[in-house]
Amino acid sequence: MNKTFGLLFYVKRSKMTGNGTAPVYLRITVDGERIEISSKRYVNPDKWNANGQKLNGTSEEVRSLNNYLKTLEHEVYEIHRYLMEKKLPLTAVNLKNALLKKEEVTTCKMLIPIFKEHNRQVAALIGTEYAQGTADRYETSLKHTQAFLKWKYKVDDINIEGIDHEFIMSYDFYLRSERKCANNSTVKYMKNFKKIILMCIDNGWLDKDPFIKYKPKVKVVAREYLTKEELETMATKSYSSSRIEQVKDIFIFCCYTGLAYIDVKQLKRSEIIKGIDGQQWIFTTRQKTNTASRIPLLTQASEIIQKYKHHPECADMDKVLPVLSNQKMNSYLKEIADICGINKELTFHIARHTFATSVTLANGVSIESVSKMLGHKNIRTTQHYAKILDSKVSEDMQLLKLKLAN
Repeated sequence: MNKTFGLLFYVKRSKMTGNGTAPVYLRITVDGERIEISSKRYVNPDKWNANGQKLNGTSEEVRSLNNYLKTLEHEVYEIHRYLMEKKLPLTAVNLKNALLKKEEVTTCKMLIPIFKEHNRQVAALIGTEYAQGTADRYETSLKHTQAFLKWKYKVDDINIEGIDHEFIMSYDFYLRSERKCANNSTVKYMKNFKKIILMCIDNGWLDKDPFIKYKPKVKVVAREYLTKEELETMATKSYSSSRIEQVKDIFIFCCYTGLAYIDVKQLKRSEIIKGIDGQQWIFTTRQKTNTASRIPLLTQASEIIQKYKHHPECADMDKVLPVLSNQKMNSYLKEIADICGINKELTFHIARHTFATSVTLANGVSIESVSKMLGHKNIRTTQHYAKILDSKVSEDMQLLKLKLAN
């Protein structure tokens, strides 16, 4: 973000007047961009001190002229300081315009209003183009960006032209060090910020991509899931509270369908229909990715649907299951884990991971089918689950051993 800056007073001999004087000009240079301004003062070129950038002599007229040039120089430096503090475009043209007061400093685009307008549009499209969670993540990204500007530059906003590679690397460092964000969280926040930058480029407000040399990598994280034994224990355990029983049932339903929390919460009875095989299927669309998800109902899932068929919330609101808030569900799941002796940080999303691993892939369902049921846009996303199934690798190798022995 630092730019080279220099100024020079010189006599322009090419504009010599009839009385033997020539005008004094001020040359301003910013990053190689040069612009000249007349000081409106004329001097005898032979008395001009090029090294000292002043007129030689001790007369009152000479002192007055030299003081005038010093005042002009000071004014340029003050304008330079102002542009730097306000993160306004530091160009030779802007310095000249501000000095001559002929026009305002070139209008610039500031980052925070652009970010806020983007978030406003995302919020307006919740339910059609975006999920609430997406809007929330962009709001969090905005807050991180504002905090970073305060931390790094001591400002509330910045001109987008001031965002360069050094800015991007500093922001990445800030998220990891000051905010204590893990690698993958940092990458996600930077990805959100990059969307704002790309929008600026698309609108013609920026001509360079400051992310061009920024190459972060998402680290593959081992996804927690329930084993076949843990799932069986949870399903057969007795619970004293009907509310805990309800949460357990909905969690197990998702273990056998692969639905995420928001998708099972919004699941309607009209989305349970006959599939190509004449059996009951779930035909829904994932809110997160807006992709179709087609899931044949396993017996365990069908039984849970029947169990809550006459629940008031389901009967009156066309819901398949009476799902509580995500916060309450996760709170009860911690109790369930304690009751079942499951030593894992149990959250609702583990149900989806369990479906992908213990329920499907571990039982020989092809990764292509699992990917389609999960509503993944890319099969590489599904492959993360396949990597952690050592038991499946063991089974496959045992079959290979038998074949080789025969």
